[in-house]
Amino acid sequence: MSRSHMGHQARKRFGQNFLHDPNVIRNIVKSIRPKVGDNMVEIGPGLGAITEELLDATEGYLNVVELDRDLIPGLNVKFFNMPGFKVNEADALKFDFASLYEEDRPLRIVGNLPYNISTPLIFHLLSYTGKVKDMHFMLQKEVVQRLAAGPGENNYGRLSIMAQYFCEVQHLFDVGPGAFKPAPKVDSAIVRMVPYATLPHPVKDHRTLENIVRESFSMRRKTLRNNLKNTISSDDLESLGIDPSLRPERLGLAEFARIADFVFEGSNHE
Repeated sequence: MSRSHMGHQARKRFGQNFLHDPNVIRNIVKSIRPKVGDNMVEIGPGLGAITEELLDATEGYLNVVELDRDLIPGLNVKFFNMPGFKVNEADALKFDFASLYEEDRPLRIVGNLPYNISTPLIFHLLSYTGKVKDMHFMLQKEVVQRLAAGPGENNYGRLSIMAQYFCEVQHLFDVGPGAFKPAPKVDSAIVRMVPYATLPHPVKDHRTLENIVRESFSMRRKTLRNNLKNTISSDDLESLGIDPSLRPERLGLAEFARIADFVFEGSNHE
């Protein structure tokens, strides 16, 4: 193994915290259940802690997406004898994950995501859900709580709704700071996201739904009537069976989908 790899200093700008606890690694891999023939993709393999386990399970087949070019030689040295190990040197936020998709082999995406890009990266990955079998991520615990939250819960908001539009979301388990080097200041958690074969509440126009949700949560303490006053009237909300005096966190995905379809149809008939 190359000297530079052994002595790699975690870099602040990449938000790097390397996982080293073997029990946590084992639990993560057990949750993923990788097997031979899977089209596995790992985002940000770091020093290869999870990578090694994934390669063992798939008999050497894995795509990794890594931005930090200082880490890449070490990964190539460590896994040089794996027939299907491929490093894609790229920024995951800009990477075209569809390029790794194969007709009968939907993507299984795994990653210990840096906290500073986790939310935009999840939005990027949601655009590929038609080509994805499942996703397992290690994230800041608060982000996992936001992804999995239901209406009325503190962490429920835009991220919850947009993730749950496409995926069934499960908060699997928490991981303490001690599992990493350097130890982060926050707890982490593992989340499983499984894209629906059939969307439970499909909308006519996805961008309209995104806009409605963004506007609704622009000021959490205000009512739907206030936050959506430039988009839909109180009377129209009532006609959809939605109380305009509610705060946005009281509404489920089904209600947001109803509002989005109403607004989209209205904008197309003007």
